[in-house]
Amino acid sequence: MDIDIDIDQFVERYVAVWNEPDPVARRHAIAELFDADAIETTESARYHGHDALEARITEAHNDLVRDAGFVFRSAGDTTGHHDTITFTTYMVPIAGGGLAWTGRTVLTLGENGLIRHEYQFTVDMPAEMKASTRATAEDFLRRLSEGDPDRISELFAEHVDWQLNWPDSGHPAVPWIRPRSTRADIADHFREIAAFHVPEKSAGTASRVLVDGTDAIVLGDIRQTVKTTGKPYTALCALHLTVEEGLITRYAVYEDSLTVTEALADQPVHR
Repeated sequence: MDIDIDIDQFVERYVAVWNEPDPVARRHAIAELFDADAIETTESARYHGHDALEARITEAHNDLVRDAGFVFRSAGDTTGHHDTITFTTYMVPIAGGGLAWTGRTVLTLGENGLIRHEYQFTVDMPAEMKASTRATAEDFLRRLSEGDPDRISELFAEHVDWQLNWPDSGHPAVPWIRPRSTRADIADHFREIAAFHVPEKSAGTASRVLVDGTDAIVLGDIRQTVKTTGKPYTALCALHLTVEEGLITRYAVYEDSLTVTEALADQPVHR
């Protein structure tokens, strides 16, 4: 049996129903997608009929979209033949960030063009995404060691979720520790750091790079010598990068900022 429909459009409608905030619109969308006798099978349960499907989709929407701030998106890899369609769905933070969940769905349609059976599988992150994350993180560390602010900033997206473990008001001795949000800001950040320190071949070490999907965690330390005081310091740090399409979209640093501040201020800072 061949189903004559636009399968890409059909999948977009399917994904949209999980994001739909209006209960009435969601109910209508379910009826327009699923046969009245449809069955959805997941790894842990089975749902039969419109009422069960509506309860299942509503619960997922409330928990994951409304309360947790995620959104479902099609991966754009829909394929199918005869009465069967298969595709990948991603769950990502609506505010931006790495993939939180990846699912593979198989649909079989009835003669009326509605879903008769749905099979949903949780799958691992695509290998190419993991490779891209690690490659970008390692390239960032290489450019960081080279010390060219403009080359470093080229690895960042135009707009970046920038987080440092320091109050927004900052500290007068450490002017580079302040909010940033753009690629130009990133170049200025590393330029300001360089201006306050003695040029060195190595400004730190990275002991481990851990990759999980689009997220990379770098564990290491910062090693610098302050120009004005001649005081060297070593500060432990952890770096969280999120990489999307080869560019860093989130940059979060957790460092021993007290050690850095004391080295710059050349006097103890009250804890």
